[in-house]
Amino acid sequence: MSSWQIPPSVELPQEFLKIVQDYTPESDGSVVAQILWHRGVRDMATLGTFLDEKAYQSKTPFDFGQEMNFAVKRLEKALNKGEKVTIWGDFDADGVTATSVLWEGLGQFFPPYQQLDYYIPDRQKESHGLNCPGIEKLAHQGTSLIVTCDTGSTNIAEIDYANSLGIDIIITDHHTLPDERPEVIALINPRYFVETHPFYHLSGVAVAYKLVEAMYLTLADIPRKPLENLLDLVAIGLIADLVKLTGECRYLAQKGLKKLQNTQRLGVKKLLDLCNKTGDRPMDISFGIGPRINAVSRIYGDARFCVELLTSEDEKRCHELAEQAELANIRRQEIQRDIIKQVQKKLERIDLSTTNVIILDDPQWLAGILGLVAGQIAQEYQRPTILLSTSEPPFAKGSARSIRDIDLYQLVSSQSHLLHRFGGHPLAAGLSLTIENLPLFIEGINQQLRRTGIDLTSLSSEIEVAAVVTVSQLGKSLFRELKLLEPCGMGNPTPKLLIQNCYFHNLWHKNLEDFKGRKIAYPRTTFEIWDSSIEQGFPGMWWGHHKDEIAADTRYDAVVELDFNTYKNRYEVRLIALHPYQQESLTYSNKKDFLIDNRHREINREVSQLNPLFLWECPRDWTKLSREYQQAILRDKKLVLAYASPLKKSAHTPWINLVGIGKYLARTKTSISCQQLQNRLNLSYHTLELGLISLAENGFKVKKNQENLSFELVNHEAKINKIEQFLEAVALENFLQQYFATVPLEILQTILNHEDSIDF
Repeated sequence: MSSWQIPPSVELPQEFLKIVQDYTPESDGSVVAQILWHRGVRDMATLGTFLDEKAYQSKTPFDFGQEMNFAVKRLEKALNKGEKVTIWGDFDADGVTATSVLWEGLGQFFPPYQQLDYYIPDRQKESHGLNCPGIEKLAHQGTSLIVTCDTGSTNIAEIDYANSLGIDIIITDHHTLPDERPEVIALINPRYFVETHPFYHLSGVAVAYKLVEAMYLTLADIPRKPLENLLDLVAIGLIADLVKLTGECRYLAQKGLKKLQNTQRLGVKKLLDLCNKTGDRPMDISFGIGPRINAVSRIYGDARFCVELLTSEDEKRCHELAEQAELANIRRQEIQRDIIKQVQKKLERIDLSTTNVIILDDPQWLAGILGLVAGQIAQEYQRPTILLSTSEPPFAKGSARSIRDIDLYQLVSSQSHLLHRFGGHPLAAGLSLTIENLPLFIEGINQQLRRTGIDLTSLSSEIEVAAVVTVSQLGKSLFRELKLLEPCGMGNPTPKLLIQNCYFHNLWHKNLEDFKGRKIAYPRTTFEIWDSSIEQGFPGMWWGHHKDEIAADTRYDAVVELDFNTYKNRYEVRLIALHPYQQESLTYSNKKDFLIDNRHREINREVSQLNPLFLWECPRDWTKLSREYQQAILRDKKLVLAYASPLKKSAHTPWINLVGIGKYLARTKTSISCQQLQNRLNLSYHTLELGLISLAENGFKVKKNQENLSFELVNHEAKINKIEQFLEAVALENFLQQYFATVPLEILQTILNHEDSIDF
């Protein structure tokens, strides 16, 4: 069962609330204001640019520095010399839209199909990234310059091969950077920036757009179509790729969604029509356009026609291609559901109590679907999951998905000696290995996870509840209020609403039908949700579930998302999760309630006489603390935060970030102000001081000149206790900032200074 993280209500500054209310004339704005505050949007400047893209100052593409200059200069040379340029894309939605952006954008400078062409690998025959057979084919066709999009940063061997054939390469990408810069003309990748830079989270399509923008700025008299015409494609790729929509990403997505509402792209219009969407919301991409584009390569392998679908002006052809994409998505849903059932049957024969990583293979599985299934299985069983197809001996090929607190990339990388190909990030990866290496791989990766000491039984999937509401609050005004958060994505998820003590009527389920009226083996349950606040139920649906999973005579706590159904022209909820409702009958003690911070002290006589209940690690969320606190009150005990056990490895990120900044400043011999470092790490002055002490004890010489800090690397024996003191302070500060924003500053400062036990 998933755990639900429910934020407390915070008394907001009136100035903050007033700005939000200016954007919510139909309501008081209190719900969305609380959500914004808990998501870290707290200062007036950040709030203004978050709510209104007009207040955001877009960054120039030349912020990429010399790499962008190198790329533009080489493209100018190719233009003047009549060289053939080929765009090398990728087969997912981000890669396809990035290819389409370069195809249309560079097509304003290079004659399409004459001096400009594009190449997208076949998902079933090739893999992500550059490959030597494809490069050789382009060389025979006369290509002298390849411009990649959404791929290529780590394809060192393939780049060397292209160079040996006389082909230059410009990389535009957003994936992991190699240890050393490859031999390319330009490497335009936002991962060079610090994480706080507005460009850092740009996806492949956004980086491609920035290259086109640089060409428009450099050769402004050549293009005949406005640059802004590409923004609808940028929005599709950004939202479909699930990047963090902050900074330039949020700005481009906001602009692109407005463009998408009135798009003139015939293929996009047809896709929206097929999925009964209008294009005015991010969900129209994430649940509509995006899956249909992705399904093409998953089912057919070859995704080249998706570029034609997105850019063609032939209405008949666009309709044909859109219907092919629709059929691919329907087939993808059916196959995905079948594989899930097969995986679940296989898991019935496995002892999960002794299994750290779920690794399964089957010769009948379609490799292109396995990433989607692995994601569902990982969340359901709360274990990293790797699913492999053995349909093409001698290799097993598939996808892996992880859960929070477990870095999948590092986990799989530990077995790199057994792998044929591998790439990905902490939560998702693709891999292939010889079938004969599979037993060794399974044994090795399970041993590696056991060494980390992570207790899988203590992990549960988390749902972050944005607000607690009643059924009477659902509808138009709340929908428009929550729409201010859009576009939603990583770091700013679609708000999930908790409705407590509710029940359901008019439950019904049926399988979906495709656009030709044929039944699809994928159910949808419709219902009305009720609670004591209303006299009429509110409509909703539960995708992929049957009505029998909800008992009509049972009360529930339900997590939902509020949506507008354009097909039925009504507001409704989409059910996310259910828990049986249990009314807690709490009898509070007449005595004053205590939370006692007892770190680094012996338990004194007064505390020991209270028969305390110990919470042995710093709280990371209110749910855990409130649960233990209520137990302590019911038992007439005091809750003592003792923090005696070492912190989990997953909590080390603040230390890793601090060390990384220290190494960079030491290597570059530059300095940083205390305030800048505080802002970068989001720490108070006191906690930063603990961090600097920890650095000084662990290999750094810290110099302070007035308010500026500089660092030198020195040899030093590590002192783990110093690091843990810093991490404890960070964890407590984060907890207090999130859940006790209204507590007077002097009390927070007392807590952070560890001066005394504090009574709440």
